[in-house]
Amino acid sequence: MHEYAFVVSRKHDYSMRRSIILLISMSLLLVTGCDFFRTLAGRPTSEDIEKKKVEILRQEQEMLQARLDSIRREQQIVQDSIAALDSIRQYGGTILNPAKLGGLFATKLEARYHIIIGAFRVRANAETLLCKAKEAGYVPSLISFNNGMIAVGLCPSNNIVSAKESLKAVKAESFCPKDVWILLNE
Repeated sequence: MHEYAFVVSRKHDYSMRRSIILLISMSLLLVTGCDFFRTLAGRPTSEDIEKKKVEILRQEQEMLQARLDSIRREQQIVQDSIAALDSIRQYGGTILNPAKLGGLFATKLEARYHIIIGAFRVRANAETLLCKAKEAGYVPSLISFNNGMIAVGLCPSNNIVSAKESLKAVKAESFCPKDVWILLNE
């Protein structure tokens, strides 16, 4: 009978150990959650996942802020352009499209705006004004139109605000006639 008690006692000890191990495992699971097992498996923990979510949100916020800044810059450019156009009108300047002058004749203009200081039917007259502009330090160019006119252009620009400033500066020059205008190359 003593042997039987020893076997029962041993089974009871084994069962008790198993219960204790199970209780410890359950306690670890409750205390650490799934992170313990994720760590054992080499997977990211909930803290790692949360950090990644925060990083993704931060990157998205930076991207949205960059887009917003870009939109604000574009809005400012539009507002500056409108103000420059109003200023040109008040200053007595005119903006013309080449189509209104019969179109360009084999002249490809690289910039959107050109200050036109004169347009002539006789090429020699255009070249005379071109020389005067060169002497004043400008880099003029001849622009030919389909209607036979040859214009002298200065200060090519892709920005209406800088075109307005150039118009103001050119109008102050001694070689510049009163009827200077801006060519809008569209």
